[in-house]
Amino acid sequence: MEEKRRQILDAAVRVFAHKGFHTSRVGDIAEEAGVAHGLLYHYFSSKDEVLETVFHENWSVLLDRIRAVEDTDEPAAEQLRHVAAILLRTWRHEPDVVRVVVREIARSPEVQQRIGELVEPVDSIRRIVENGQARGELRADLDPQLAATIFYGGIDAILTSWVLGTREDGDDAIARAEQTLAEVVRTGFVTPA
Repeated sequence: MEEKRRQILDAAVRVFAHKGFHTSRVGDIAEEAGVAHGLLYHYFSSKDEVLETVFHENWSVLLDRIRAVEDTDEPAAEQLRHVAAILLRTWRHEPDVVRVVVREIARSPEVQQRIGELVEPVDSIRRIVENGQARGELRADLDPQLAATIFYGGIDAILTSWVLGTREDGDDAIARAEQTLAEVVRTGFVTPA
């Protein structure tokens, strides 16, 4: 039973990523999943519920991974590098999920309904910055909320450019993006020696 539900969700991600949420039909998802049209309604009440489920399940995994980084005793700059790596490497491992989140969730008219969930990574980053400042590892003169927003905004802009195809997005590009973000944090956020 869970296997069929997962099969439908995976198919929905592929359909939404390649056709777009608004132009895809429930029948497209069922066909991609190789299941009867009616079976989709056994698990989900609508295409909107499928999209919400795709978002919540994938977003919660990312948030758990980010919180795990936040809970380590690594230096703040290293924690920030790990957060960037988690978010940027999602493009390599789950590109269709990233396409759906960037195109269909983060820029949808309903974004206000999800704003609490969408800013959770920023809240984790802010706490990492605050803890780093308290330990003297990060510059005390930076506003932690703004620093976190700028850091996350950079990651979001990189992912968006990959989704839109405006920037190179292979393994080398991912590694360069991680390195550049880490260097910006190291030299821009860190207390000068």
